[in-house]
Amino acid sequence: MAAAEVLNHTSVVVPQPKDVFTSQIRRQSPPHLSGKRSKRYKQKQAPVSHHPQGSGSDEQRSGGIREATSASSRQWSWTSLTDTSVSSHPPIFTKDGSHFFSIAGSTIKIHSVSSGKIVSMLPRSQDEGHTDTITSATLSAHNSFQLLTASLDGTIKVWDFLEGVLLRTIVLDQPIHHICTHEKIKDYIFVAAAKTKKLKSSHAQDENCIVLRVSLNPQESGNLTRTQKLPDVLAVGKVKRTAGLALSASGESLIAISGRRSYVAQTSALKSGFIKFTSPEPLTCLAVHPFEDYFATGDVKGVVRLWYCLNPNLVKVVGVEKKSQTSAFHWHAHAVSSVAFSTNGAYLLSGGEEAVLVIWQLHTGKREFVPRVGSPIKSVTVSPPKVSEEEYFLELADATHAFVSSKTLKLSRVFARIKLAPSVPNAFPSSSSSPLAFHGLSETLVLPSSHPSSLQTFSPSALALVAELEVAPSNRVSRRDEKMLEPSRVERVVVSSGGEWMATIDCREGDEYFRGEIYLKFWYWDKKNAFWILNTRIDQPHGLRKITSMSFSPSPSNIQLVTIGDDGNVKSWRIRSTKDKKGQEEISWVTRSSFGYKSDTPRHASWSPDGSLLAIVFGSSVVLYDPYTNVPRHVFVCHESQRPREVHFIGVSGRFLAAVGGMDLVVWNVMSRSVLWHVKNDRPYDTLLPHPHRDAFVTIHSSHSTPAHAVVTIFHVRSPVRQMEQTLPFALRNVVWYPQSYSPTNSESFSLVGLTHGYSVVLMGDDVDPQERRPISFKTLQKGQSVPRKSLFEEMFGVPLIPNESLQHSRDQTTANPGPVLPWRSNETATFFDAPSHLIPPIHTFFESLVDGFLTLRVADEERQEELDVQEEAGSKLSDHSGAVFTKSADIAAESVLDTLIPVFREIAESSNYSNDSKKASIPPNTAPVLAKSTPRHASRLDRPPQLDSPAPDQSVVPVGHVKVGKKRSRSSLG
Repeated sequence: MAAAEVLNHTSVVVPQPKDVFTSQIRRQSPPHLSGKRSKRYKQKQAPVSHHPQGSGSDEQRSGGIREATSASSRQWSWTSLTDTSVSSHPPIFTKDGSHFFSIAGSTIKIHSVSSGKIVSMLPRSQDEGHTDTITSATLSAHNSFQLLTASLDGTIKVWDFLEGVLLRTIVLDQPIHHICTHEKIKDYIFVAAAKTKKLKSSHAQDENCIVLRVSLNPQESGNLTRTQKLPDVLAVGKVKRTAGLALSASGESLIAISGRRSYVAQTSALKSGFIKFTSPEPLTCLAVHPFEDYFATGDVKGVVRLWYCLNPNLVKVVGVEKKSQTSAFHWHAHAVSSVAFSTNGAYLLSGGEEAVLVIWQLHTGKREFVPRVGSPIKSVTVSPPKVSEEEYFLELADATHAFVSSKTLKLSRVFARIKLAPSVPNAFPSSSSSPLAFHGLSETLVLPSSHPSSLQTFSPSALALVAELEVAPSNRVSRRDEKMLEPSRVERVVVSSGGEWMATIDCREGDEYFRGEIYLKFWYWDKKNAFWILNTRIDQPHGLRKITSMSFSPSPSNIQLVTIGDDGNVKSWRIRSTKDKKGQEEISWVTRSSFGYKSDTPRHASWSPDGSLLAIVFGSSVVLYDPYTNVPRHVFVCHESQRPREVHFIGVSGRFLAAVGGMDLVVWNVMSRSVLWHVKNDRPYDTLLPHPHRDAFVTIHSSHSTPAHAVVTIFHVRSPVRQMEQTLPFALRNVVWYPQSYSPTNSESFSLVGLTHGYSVVLMGDDVDPQERRPISFKTLQKGQSVPRKSLFEEMFGVPLIPNESLQHSRDQTTANPGPVLPWRSNETATFFDAPSHLIPPIHTFFESLVDGFLTLRVADEERQEELDVQEEAGSKLSDHSGAVFTKSADIAAESVLDTLIPVFREIAESSNYSNDSKKASIPPNTAPVLAKSTPRHASRLDRPPQLDSPAPDQSVVPVGHVKVGKKRSRSSLG
């Protein structure tokens, strides 16, 4: 039944029900609640439900209560789609450069360099992991397949990341901030830990640190536990809280930076302590040159400084202080967050808040830039050099990983999920509502991005970022001083039911020098390119007043957009079609109408499911309009709530209307034009969301107290009894309906996606299962299909464009018949290498025997020559019977061609007539006899007269047949 026809039904006068307070209604006690609150829920009270006469049958009236009873054990599950906040510690590459490690809270994620996907995680089980945030990590100097992690829980853990196994745990009982190792000091690890000083203020504990040398050798004891509680520890010195800790390239110096000072200690005399050097500004980051004895730092003023204090001859003593020779580079306007040297040591990389990678040439002081990387740079790392080129790896503040080519100085690969990071300054709207919508055609979410003037589309099914849309083009420059620049912000977004149109509101607040801006923009979905295209921009749709609500009509044939502003007007927008001079149709959006109700300010608008009615909240009233004539059809005066905030049609037919305002929830029957029931909550409601296929809805109210949480409640329109109530461990900013791709179209389950106050995207509902991250072991990655080995000819001259069928056939035969089992292909050897790295004996114990198995003796030259002679005789017989036979160049085996060309090159090089200084290379006429002496059988073939059935030189010859590769013919035999 259409919503407009429902209003024409004869109304039934019924008595209005009394208000029902929340404590009078029997709630369903969630299983996770306990204590006094749970006892209050278990009080046996008769359910209070009010139904007007004529609103349904007895079975319908009791259906809500029966459903509540059956749903007592019903609970929602939820999962977060966003990553944990980015760590300040730079990522770590494996020795071969194929994977890298990133720190995310108390876990380590292992990514693939080529695809950026997470292939494994540490720990595999929560029992083995750290209990607090991981602050530092490094590869083991003993074994490059082992990873060392340090945490604020005071432990150092040694992992075998190939197997995902925890090998050892070293307990220091002190929060650890930095660790470092060196290949020349394999038995020890250097640690910067907070001093154990019991103070009331936790901040005071972080002010002072102590640098320790910790032994990695397990102490001899009968206990077989993997936890080492009393390691061999040597205190090097006390410092302020460290901002970096590293060992020099030679391993002779230990470097720490803290505050305005850099500390240097000799590893051969650690008991002598640190030598202090003063910096003009507080230091923020540290990097050590890969070959020479100096290091680089960055400070809060944007200065990159090179320190030459590792060489005692360059240290000067001025009074009591020791000063070092330094050189400074300055471009950054704000603090430098990370510095790194290139692998050859010729360049220094730096990045910071400006979102610009600066590349310094150390010998000349010149610099190059990689601008607009997308977000402030948190860390810079240089990937291990591969066969082709070196890459610079950037970890951005919005959890994006970006690779920069060292040749082109452009972004080569960018791996990103949801770009939401609270650490990015001014990244989100200032209002309480944040843009959030679901696009049905692409099954993606439209979310705010790391820059407030942009939106991003994310696919929850693929867990991948699809695209980023710059709604308000802006210069992404950093702040000029301490005061942040006010950018344009996307405040609201809504997508039509058909998915073809999207409307956005972006604004920029004005000040004494700048007049404020606000724009309403309509975007059209380009199905071919799968991207949003700007169609119409409307300046100041409601003047300079903010837009508080907007909604598309559900009818795709006569689509409209309704906007509500603080100016007191309700405006509707429609599509206008015109033709240009060339006769092409142009579509744009224009104003259709503008109206108001008395002097009340509208607050929210909602469409009926069929689009025949429009409900708008004015003051304490809810007015139903005919959207085509703008004529009011009915006015619901909300005596129960003086200020309703939201109103929505409930059910597929739009027969019911629900409104929330403050702590009140009111449900009307549109057909009888009466109140069904009213509930007063103990906390203000935030929002109400109807179910698209049921006569049910969900209400949410959040609490910002510590810890923040949200209470989700499900109601049926026929009963004030709660169908379900659950507390979620986060507060919500915005919530939209999210249809699951695997759920039926008319599913009765709830599925929502919300944006939390911590700017995390959370998927929640009945059918939402927490994502189980099933890591892939590295053995699986290494045991993939082997790449066909190229021949020496292909390595020198490249792979031929024409496919070589004979060569491919020979490779297939080799693959099908591998022949004798080689030592490195045997099952015993493979099983031996599949063992965990910590169980494999040292490589030097089986190196010789293993390498001897790999090496095979080369065939002697005499045996090779006899083999060629036999092949030549077989080829001669074939040629005698078939005459002059030609072959395709693609059918010639590459290795045989190379074997043929090598003697020719050798004879030419040894010829007395060959000279490197000659201006023009020429082949002497006696080359053929020289070749004949070295290969007598070839000479007999060259002296043989041409066959009678040989084709004429001017005749076109079709290449047919096959000859033995490497046979040489005289000029007369060829034509």
